[in-house]
Amino acid sequence: QVQLVESGGGSVQAGGSLRLSCTASGRIRSIDSMAWYRQAPGKQRELVASITRWGITNYVDSVKGRFTISRDNAKSTVDLSMNNLDPEDTGVYICYADAQIGPVEAVRTYNYWGQGTQVTVSS
Repeated sequence: QVQLVESGGGSVQAGGSLRLSCTASGRIRSIDSMAWYRQAPGKQRELVASITRWGITNYVDSVKGRFTISRDNAKSTVDLSMNNLDPEDTGVYICYADAQIGPVEAVRTYNYWGQGTQVTVSS
């Protein structure tokens, strides 16, 4: 199976920066989209940023200009650089990947989620 493991969360003051990393492991043939979601208390899980295997990125409006998503296809990693953090950015950040697994004659795409890493921004 495929596992996604996040790292890099923590607590910072408003205006600070953090960098999150996620590594996918397992019997992966390839990965299409990778993304970061966040789950804030009392709110629905929302897509923060995504990136295709070709490097096309997408961001939620609230983080544009502050967050940058990047990936290393060879290492199956995706990072999220977060600058000028705001208390509204507080939440559990969860890594996501569309990964292809299986034998060459029966490759299937599945959605995978990490366990999440906590980001807390204080004012």
